[in-house]
Amino acid sequence: MKALLWLVLAAALVVNVSTSLAFEGVQQVLISVGTGVVALGTGVTLFLTRRGDA
Repeated sequence: MKALLWLVLAAALVVNVSTSLAFEGVQQVLISVGTGVVALGTGVTLFLTRRGDA
């Protein structure tokens, strides 16, 4: 499960960065917002599911 979350997080970050090069205007903003929400959601989920013995 965590491996999938890491993969989704990495993919969201790559897509978010590449949208500034590939798109412009409203389309770029909408894609960036969507991938940003996904990145934040996966980051929060990974934080909440971390092991507590660190």
